[in-house]
Amino acid sequence: MFKLIKEDKDTKARTGEFRTRSGTVRTPAFFPVATQAAVKGISPRELNEIGLEGLLVNSYHLYLRPGVEVIKKGGGLHKFMNFDKTIITDSGGYQIFSLEKLRKVSDEGVEFQSHIDGSTHFLSPEDAIRVQLELGADVVVQLDECLKYPCSYEEAKIASDRTVRWAKKGFDFFKKHSKDKALFFGIVQGSIYEDLRKQCLKELLALGIDGLCIGGLSVGEPQDLRYNMLSIIEQNTDKCGFRYFMGYGRPRDIINAVSLGVDLFDCVVPTRYARTGTAFNSEGKIVIRNAPYTTDVRPLDEECSCYVCKNFSRAYLRHLINAKEILGVQLLTYHNIFWYHTLMDKIRTAIEKGCFAEFKNAFLTEFKED
Repeated sequence: MFKLIKEDKDTKARTGEFRTRSGTVRTPAFFPVATQAAVKGISPRELNEIGLEGLLVNSYHLYLRPGVEVIKKGGGLHKFMNFDKTIITDSGGYQIFSLEKLRKVSDEGVEFQSHIDGSTHFLSPEDAIRVQLELGADVVVQLDECLKYPCSYEEAKIASDRTVRWAKKGFDFFKKHSKDKALFFGIVQGSIYEDLRKQCLKELLALGIDGLCIGGLSVGEPQDLRYNMLSIIEQNTDKCGFRYFMGYGRPRDIINAVSLGVDLFDCVVPTRYARTGTAFNSEGKIVIRNAPYTTDVRPLDEECSCYVCKNFSRAYLRHLINAKEILGVQLLTYHNIFWYHTLMDKIRTAIEKGCFAEFKNAFLTEFKED
């Protein structure tokens, strides 16, 4: 569960400890995405070396391949992928709803076609929880209906109301079948409509769930509307309530969302960027495959203490990427995840020292993403 430690005096940022049966996560925190029970380009040993305290794994992909029974026979997710820290599983709702032409939604659940072989499947709110419990997740997440922006008020209300009904069904199933102290998170929907967000939030909290996921944002809406919804959620939850913004993770976005009370993030950005030859440093991001780095003997980030920055130059990393050597992607992935982990350390330190607002302003001024 969540323990609040320190609140920032000038913003809504705070530090805390999120405890699961697999360990304690210091917050604000960032979880890399292990979509198919693996973080692309990096091993569990290296994740432990960096100090990662948790991962997001996608139950939709694992349900389709290799299948729940395979993972159960392998001892559950932690043993199957050899990662003993906190694992949160996404219900798969977002992936299913991205298959616009391959799914049908009803109050009973979602019928969808596999993106792998076209086979038809049906997932009810109870099924979504059953799959995650059988996988052995520390935190399971309800099935929800996520809409793209823009959507009408009527569409958003239908999706929000359905999400609440699914949360109730899923939580009832969870309470009957959960063992070993797993946790249950609901998802706040409502698009950019304040009253829908408040109503959804109120009904989810009344269930007595363990934490909140923030859904239906960063789906195309303007930034000011997104931040307004984050403020609404912060204002209408107990300060000891846990807030997890799923799928959100560009560095500048993280800083701003932390200032609005968000505790946890996950995103594919650090690993996906690495696969395109892009690395993060204290000034922003650099596309290392580009010509200016041909003879650059500096590390990726002169302020970084990771294995990559201690041992390899930009010139060498550029060579690896352009020669299509797997090692190039692996090294950039290691650096990017280490860099994100260090960023979260710096954020927590700034909050604890009472200077987060100054840290935020300096970071947003100096860090160039575009």
